[in-house]
Amino acid sequence: MVRVGLNAERLARAGAELADEVGFDQVTVSALARRFDVKVASLYSHLKNSQDLKTRIALLALEELADRATDALAGRAGKDALTAFADVYRDYARAHPGRYAATRHPLDPAAAAASAGRRHAQMTRAILRGYDLAEPDQTHAVRLLGSVFHGYVSLENAGGFSHSAPDSQESWTRILDALDSLLRHWPTP
Repeated sequence: MVRVGLNAERLARAGAELADEVGFDQVTVSALARRFDVKVASLYSHLKNSQDLKTRIALLALEELADRATDALAGRAGKDALTAFADVYRDYARAHPGRYAATRHPLDPAAAAASAGRRHAQMTRAILRGYDLAEPDQTHAVRLLGSVFHGYVSLENAGGFSHSAPDSQESWTRILDALDSLLRHWPTP
């Protein structure tokens, strides 16, 4: 018998909370069933399998992150927009490490097309319009920003910068300054 009140959305939210507690890789339908004190089989009326659960968590996390980035970017341009956008990613990764990891979960093409991933790309390109980059340089810059933001927050969350001075915040600020300078003086081939 399915517990009253359980549905796919509630399970995805609970899965996201679980991911923040134990890590995204540790989230399974079995772990979620234990959380609700129900039999695993009762969750299969709402979820296909653990992959479906992880996809739902990824979609939720992408949506949350896009909403935060949208709010942070309102009325900003140039370096101010770049910094606000980067800080949203870093803050989200710190507050929700499991959900942040979920944003990197591979999605099938249909799920990816319907996800908030498109909003993330649109916001990044909107920021880059302030730097007057045309294609294909804009695509290169999108990839650069994604790599820097994800790489930095992943290393920071893993404790990679806690062993030496200067403080990681100082490095973050300098990196954003350097990115702004690079985007304003983008090299020509």
